[in-house]
Amino acid sequence: MIGDILLKGGKVFSGNLLRDADILIRDGVIKELSSDLPVSDDAALVDATSFIVSPGLVDVHVHFREPGFTHKETIRTGSLAAARGGYTTVCTMPNLDPVPDSPAHLAVELDAIRRDAVVDVLPYCSITKGRLGRELVDMESLKDKCVAFSDDGNGVQDDAVMLEAMRTAASLDCMIAAHCELNSLLKGGYINEGAYSAAHGHKGICAESEWAQIARDLELSAKTGCRYHVCHISTGRSVALIREAKASGVRVTCETAPHYLTLCEDDLLEDGRFKMNPPLRTASDREALIEGLRDGTVDVIATDHAPHAAEEKSRGLEGSAMGIVGLETAFPVLYSRLVTTGIISLERLLDAMSVRPRSAFRIGGGLRVGEAADITLIDPGAAWTVDSSRFASMGHSTPFDGWYLRSRIAATMKNGKFVG
Repeated sequence: MIGDILLKGGKVFSGNLLRDADILIRDGVIKELSSDLPVSDDAALVDATSFIVSPGLVDVHVHFREPGFTHKETIRTGSLAAARGGYTTVCTMPNLDPVPDSPAHLAVELDAIRRDAVVDVLPYCSITKGRLGRELVDMESLKDKCVAFSDDGNGVQDDAVMLEAMRTAASLDCMIAAHCELNSLLKGGYINEGAYSAAHGHKGICAESEWAQIARDLELSAKTGCRYHVCHISTGRSVALIREAKASGVRVTCETAPHYLTLCEDDLLEDGRFKMNPPLRTASDREALIEGLRDGTVDVIATDHAPHAAEEKSRGLEGSAMGIVGLETAFPVLYSRLVTTGIISLERLLDAMSVRPRSAFRIGGGLRVGEAADITLIDPGAAWTVDSSRFASMGHSTPFDGWYLRSRIAATMKNGKFVG
């Protein structure tokens, strides 16, 4: 049994509104949420007067690398990083070994999660066997064990395979979450095809490689009625296509990441910590993503936390592995660059990082009586400088290293217990 805890005097984000309220937690569950709850000797008192009190943050796109690549990250280190970043639920992508494409293969990851996770870790299963894009997995045998299906890291190239996947997912009421990338347009690129790649002799990845496959998938989703989620969008054209599809009734949601909202190719340095897939695009793409976040076209902000060993990120833009870490900096980076500057509201940021991911992926929770006490305490007055050497994650490659930020995660509660 967990004793009573009273969070007193915080600015509580509930029902998409910020209001002054107290929260009484009993046995890991929210018992009361109201103004001026009485202080009793039976409850541990937490003074939250300087904190924003949010439902636990949710990241629907992380890579914890276990099983198969534990030299990069483990369930333990990844979930600790998530807790430090204010996340109480994360969804792990299936580019693992073994690929979670069968109940037996998924069981390896689930065992590690049960053993080592300090927050809720919900796995994806792959769309196709081995993530090879050819033969569908048995979705029916996996659907109750995973949060959604994705071949993340690979776009499904064959139109017929994706059509069959969406038809099957629609019949089972499952979600397809797609990494959208046309291999035929990549041509060996590794950063955005634009001014920087031209000026510095790098091979570029064109924007069409992303949005053209999104356009195909939106047509297939409209045809099948499949619940369809677009991973890590990076281009303005992607935003426009998704906006149009939503207006026509397609069951589509999408995410972008903190780095696409705060950086662009103008910020590139000859350093592997600026290399990710999709790449940083143009300033106009960044502005389109921000506008999509403002108007609700972009539903979710997810980090695409993708740790690698230091040596794998030490080979510059051309030779380094794709991927950066993001769990421990996401909220402060976005609060500092988008909220304190008046670009978006705090409410919209919390909506995209907690409320909408729960809704889109049918993940329970929230700050309501009777729900588990999965809560993030945010100190908006804190000021600090990012030092990746102090991360809980085994990955330390981030473009935000050295950034001076406002706000910090003060504490994370999972089922009424402080974690991280």
